[in-house]
Amino acid sequence: MIRFLEFLSFLFAWGYTFVFFWILKTFLPLRRNWFAKIAAFFVCGYLADSIIYSNDLGSLLGVMALFFAYSLVFYRGTLMEKISVLLVFYPALIAINYLMLDIGGRMFYAITQASYEAVVQSPKLMLTSTLIHTISLLLRLLFWIGAWLILRKFLSKIVSRLSFRMWLIVDMLMLASFVGIFTIIYFMPEETAIVYPICGASIFSGFGCMYLASYICEAMQTAYRAQELEMQSNYYKDRIKDEERVRSIYHDMKNHMLLLQAGAGNGQEVQRAVQEMQSQIQEYENYHHTGNEFLDIIIRDKAKAAQEREIDFNAAVSFEDGAFMELLDISTIFGNALDNAIEASEKLPKDRRLITVRANRVRDMLVIIVENNAAPASSEPAGTTKKDAFLHGFGLPNIKKAVERYGGQCSIKAENERFVLKILIPVP
Repeated sequence: MIRFLEFLSFLFAWGYTFVFFWILKTFLPLRRNWFAKIAAFFVCGYLADSIIYSNDLGSLLGVMALFFAYSLVFYRGTLMEKISVLLVFYPALIAINYLMLDIGGRMFYAITQASYEAVVQSPKLMLTSTLIHTISLLLRLLFWIGAWLILRKFLSKIVSRLSFRMWLIVDMLMLASFVGIFTIIYFMPEETAIVYPICGASIFSGFGCMYLASYICEAMQTAYRAQELEMQSNYYKDRIKDEERVRSIYHDMKNHMLLLQAGAGNGQEVQRAVQEMQSQIQEYENYHHTGNEFLDIIIRDKAKAAQEREIDFNAAVSFEDGAFMELLDISTIFGNALDNAIEASEKLPKDRRLITVRANRVRDMLVIIVENNAAPASSEPAGTTKKDAFLHGFGLPNIKKAVERYGGQCSIKAENERFVLKILIPVP
């Protein structure tokens, strides 16, 4: 019977390892090397099964150091994201491991009131101890399965959408839980049951922060979608105006042609009519056609914003092959890049205000280049001065994340008073 229980304990322990490993993998992407993935799983088994004792600084610091090193070695992502993993999951990990160990010990002592020496010498007590240990492992496995069922719809989209500043907010909220669980276990009171509510609060604080981060992502996406709908509405309104303008040009051309054919009017009237026609045609030709209706809206709006700020704006964009990209990602890439370029150009003398955006397909790659003049010794734009900072304040980090979702690369050069953002995205 003991052998059977030990076998069940083995299955429960590795089942728990698999669930915990899957949760972390969903939250942060693993490195692509298969050897690294296999090694990550087995190291996770050692990490997940860590034994936490009260008043033991070594075990608390050791598990924390191992957890952070584990995320650094085996997972991709920014340093801030890996710190966030530690702050969110470390309190839950040590809390649940400590609770199962302590509750199991209390149950065994309450049932048997036996010492360790008595357990070793008595097969019946050994069976009881093994049974309680197996039940503890089962409860721990069920807890993390429940955690996965709750968190699975939140985890994958959090990392791909949150910016550095949003991570900072989540981390500051989690810091209280992190410090609290660490401190209470190290400075354990005489009545250890006092620790239980704090352990529970730490676990639910971590999961609550995951919900908060997911809510922030949803709010960001909703705001972007609302902006997209407004831009699309403006696009179709402008299309209607374009058609009306074309009909007007056609009507005027007929009248002017009749005037010329009849030879009526003096030279000034004819010249004025020709200039009026040229102005109307030029206004229509200034409309940017990229091959992607949504990108037309973005380029048009940014060109208008640049014109209002007396910035020369040149666009040569052919984006028919970018149809596979989500509208939100197109908005993130072009919108943020051009916002940064306009913001940097505003700080320059009027004769140096110039923005050039180019995009085209080169073989199997979409190539996007945004260039603008910059002030001497300038660096990457770190933020924004716009009033709608919630939507536009994420800048280059969000551009990089959007590009990386398609397996692309983003390079930045700031030299010779010139800022160049180059993006390569493989076409599927």
